[in-house]
Amino acid sequence: MTYLLGGPFQLCVLAVFLRTAPEFLWRALSTTGRCLGPWQPGVPDPRLERPGTAGEPAHFSYWFRQVWKDIGSASRSGARAVEHTLTKEWYGRITRNLLHGRRPGGSRGVNGFTRCVLWLTGLGVAVGAALGAACTAGLFAVILLMLALLVAVVCAALAATALAARAVERAGLLARGVRMKCPYPGCYRPIALPVYHCPDCGASHARLRPGRFGALWRICACGRKLATSLPAGRDALTGHCPHCDERLPRKLAAARIVHVPIVGGTSSGKTMLLAAMVAGLRSWDRRGSLEVEFATVEDARELDALDRQLAGDGFAYATTARQPRAFMLRVSRGRRRRLLYLYDPMGETLRDAKTVREQQYLAHATGVVMVVDALAEPGVRARLGGDDAPRAVSARPSPEGPTATYDRLAGEMQALTGRRRRTPVATVVTKRDVLDQLVSLPVPGPRIDSWLESIGLGNLVRGLDHSFGRTRYWAVSAHAATGADAQSGEQRRAAEPVLWLLSQTGLPVRKLLAAEVAEARGAGKR
Repeated sequence: MTYLLGGPFQLCVLAVFLRTAPEFLWRALSTTGRCLGPWQPGVPDPRLERPGTAGEPAHFSYWFRQVWKDIGSASRSGARAVEHTLTKEWYGRITRNLLHGRRPGGSRGVNGFTRCVLWLTGLGVAVGAALGAACTAGLFAVILLMLALLVAVVCAALAATALAARAVERAGLLARGVRMKCPYPGCYRPIALPVYHCPDCGASHARLRPGRFGALWRICACGRKLATSLPAGRDALTGHCPHCDERLPRKLAAARIVHVPIVGGTSSGKTMLLAAMVAGLRSWDRRGSLEVEFATVEDARELDALDRQLAGDGFAYATTARQPRAFMLRVSRGRRRRLLYLYDPMGETLRDAKTVREQQYLAHATGVVMVVDALAEPGVRARLGGDDAPRAVSARPSPEGPTATYDRLAGEMQALTGRRRRTPVATVVTKRDVLDQLVSLPVPGPRIDSWLESIGLGNLVRGLDHSFGRTRYWAVSAHAATGADAQSGEQRRAAEPVLWLLSQTGLPVRKLLAAEVAEARGAGKR
């Protein structure tokens, strides 16, 4: 017994320990490392969750949950590798043979002394292997703990990055005043986040933002890499309204949206004024003072069709849509950009309070273009004599006067928005080419508000000044600004009302307006 507990036995235990501990540790680490990667490259891994399990056609980000599943399964595989080496090789073969008086290879000892030595060696091997496995287990646990802490730090950093990216994007939208709205009839609802379609497979991603599917990018079920934030390029994808599923203009969140309804009675010249305004904005673009582009292909087609109508008989067909789709333009000056929504409702929708309330886009109005057909006011027509009456009839006046249209609009705007006093109004007198020919009325001068008062529309002027925050007045000839014989000066003048409304949102165009006014006055003196 003394010999058993003496130096030879301890040396045997130490030798086996020094032999098995590195082997067990290597087996544990190498097996764990192999199991952290894919089991077989190019073959679906059953450990991965299938896309679509959380309602989005995308793979979960690896750091969100899969990394912990992989660490757990790999750790268990490493522990089983150590257990298998200990029980099957060291205990099941080497120690078993030694304790039965056989050499590790299986040959039996030649005599009793040899078999006794082998038996005693087997005890030492068993103890040494057990100590090696215990030491490896402790060291392996420490390594796994350090790995878990490192992974936890990385995952927390990625989660913080995703939250920070969301916060930065949201703060940027708020700072720039970007509030996305649907431009389509029957919807007009606010959009927190569009639904984006994958360019390759067309899958709908309803929550394409930094999160559990990816901090900066996500992988679609088809394998396409998609940006999850605006700075990373998400707006390059095709977005759809989450409420009506209509296609939205690209880069919807890249600029503040300015909603401008063009309000007036039937045949007051709203549609022609819209065409003249767009022509004027494009004239500024040709001068290099602004950058103007259509937001969608449909907008370009719609304007092209309108231009063909005006080039044909000089008149635009009456608007027939009960609720209009916004006509969209991107207007930029320097680094400031705006997405302009122009609404052209048919005049009949403003004839009673019920139909006005159906025009839900009025609730988002940044400013209003009030179209005044002075020839539609009964009191004005009563003053016409001689050849002026036939001229007024040929101008196709609206069946309803501008005062009645204003009264109804002002009341419903207050009910819809609750902020009527902060809404600027650009009041535009249309058909100026006809008004200039009438001898029964004074010629519209530089102060259009004073001219309106002089012809009996003082109540309209006082009502606009009282009900709305800021009001300015223009007189425009849409005929001179559109068609084959359009005059660039008249086009730019027609664009002044919408430019003034854009200036109220911070677009730096006041100098353009001032320069145009100075140029017009200089031309008048000459």
